[in-house]
Amino acid sequence: MSRPPLTSRDWFGKISAAAILGFPLTLALTCIFATLCATDDDVFSAQRQLAMWLASPIWCAILGLCFLFGSSARAWGWLAFANLLAWALYIATRLVLG
Repeated sequence: MSRPPLTSRDWFGKISAAAILGFPLTLALTCIFATLCATDDDVFSAQRQLAMWLASPIWCAILGLCFLFGSSARAWGWLAFANLLAWALYIATRLVLG
């Protein structure tokens, strides 16, 4: 069974899913990174600055890769699932590490 070729149809649904759901996903991923790598509470530490500056490349990657979804419904579904998973992982990380 062959997969359908990638097309540019549903581009508005895909890019809107990436723009709307990609931003909270980016925040969750950078929060996880900052929680796992922070050595102190200093906002200006290298680890926290790196987490802050990683937000743009991560969100740009999500925006660029959203066109690989087969349809806009799949983009919304997978990005919503990724958000739930990332935020649950962040909450678990905060509970464990304090």
